Amino acid sequence: MLVSLVIYLCCGAVVGILAGLLGVGGGTVIVPILVAVFPSQGVPPQYVQQLALGTSLASIMFTSISSARAHHKRGAVRWKIFRNITPGILLGTFLGSLLAANMPTMFLKIFFICFLFAISAQMISNYRPPATRNMPGALGTAAAGGVIGMVSSFVGIGGGSLSVPFMTYCNVDIHEAVGTSAAIGFPLAVAGTLGYIVGGWGKPDLPPYTLGFVHLWALFGIAVASCITAPLGVRLSHALPTAKLKRFFAVFLIIVGLKMLWDVL
Repeated sequence: MLVSLVIYLCCGAVVGILAGLLGVGGGTVIVPILVAVFPSQGVPPQYVQQLALGTSLASIMFTSISSARAHHKRGAVRWKIFRNITPGILLGTFLGSLLAANMPTMFLKIFFICFLFAISAQMISNYRPPATRNMPGALGTAAAGGVIGMVSSFVGIGGGSLSVPFMTYCNVDIHEAVGTSAAIGFPLAVAGTLGYIVGGWGKPDLPPYTLGFVHLWALFGIAVASCITAPLGVRLSHALPTAKLKRFFAVFLIIVGLKMLWDVL
């Protein structure tokens, strides 16, 4: 149990830095680690992926608050965008997490692996859609939030990998896009967590310290460490060449994706 807590704390420390530094969902790190650790903690194979996704989203509730506060102090959160996108985020994430909670584990693993490769390719190429338009109206922004929430619930992320490119495409400054994405991560994580709790409620053979598909012991370790390190990531994002860091992180994600693909095959 103590060894597991140390692993969860280390995972949370890395996640907090990445959330503030790169604006990417911490699930890209949390989910593979939990998928590797949970079998040794007595989690049945058919629930490993769902429990990792639900716990990842639950931890992002805490990471997003810490990261968003740090970005807000720097004036980097566009609260009007936050208000417009939140209804779609809540609906899309909740419905998506309910759906994912009852999907085959193999499908979710393959979906997650494909997502890792797609995000890695975007980071390495540093491709961004041409910023040729402004943010859509409230209805259009909410619709985009629904799509972002749905996909995020399938991969256990805070949505930054999708919301940041969307906002920069709409001529939002990159630092404001990252800061706003951190704030958006909170309602997304709340809705996703509720969906995985409801979707996993009453499932047989779940291990102790679980609430539906949320592992409370893992959540504690990840949340504590990530809240401490998220402000450090924000400071680094304003001081370091994030393009180079993203490429380095992309290589790491490719290695993780290949390892998960090998396990699946």
